[in-house]
Amino acid sequence: MPRINLLPWREAERKERKQLFTVALVAAAFGAVVATFGVHLLYSAMISEQQARNALLQAQINSLNRQIGKINTLRKTERRFIARMQVIERLQRARPQIVHVFDQIVRTVPPGLYLTEVNQKGDRIQFKGVAQSSTRVSEFMRNIDGSQWLANAQLEVIKAGGKTAGSTFTLDAKVTAPKSAAKGAAPGRAIARRAAK
Repeated sequence: MPRINLLPWREAERKERKQLFTVALVAAAFGAVVATFGVHLLYSAMISEQQARNALLQAQINSLNRQIGKINTLRKTERRFIARMQVIERLQRARPQIVHVFDQIVRTVPPGLYLTEVNQKGDRIQFKGVAQSSTRVSEFMRNIDGSQWLANAQLEVIKAGGKTAGSTFTLDAKVTAPKSAAKGAAPGRAIARRAAK
């Protein structure tokens, strides 16, 4: 029987397999490098895109913050204007009131009593004066309590004798508006409403 030597063929096949394995290993390494590079490029592109979005959002936030600052400034200006308008409205309403108050003061002062000083702070009026007797001061207080524009008379000081003949006194009263005056406080608005109809 003839003998066949398979060693050279096996050696050649082993070399061929080794070469194929080396080629596959190199191809796998190259593929891994390419895949890593591709993933790196993809992530870099995603990061750049996200940074661009963040920059856009930050720009929008800064723009909105500037607009909010302008709105807050406008609101402060609006509040100042409203406060000024309220002061002007109060002054407009108080203009006729002081005339009525002075008229009531003249009407409430009884004979035998005269005033030396009249001071107003807010809705309180302080009267200083001289009366022939304490009875005149009592009458003055009753007249104030019966008045439409003055109320709540309170005696602070009364002194008899001194440099003047009679009693010096200090009292204060509250300025009030009668209900009829309060209802007709804004005739201009009522006329404007009637004209609009």
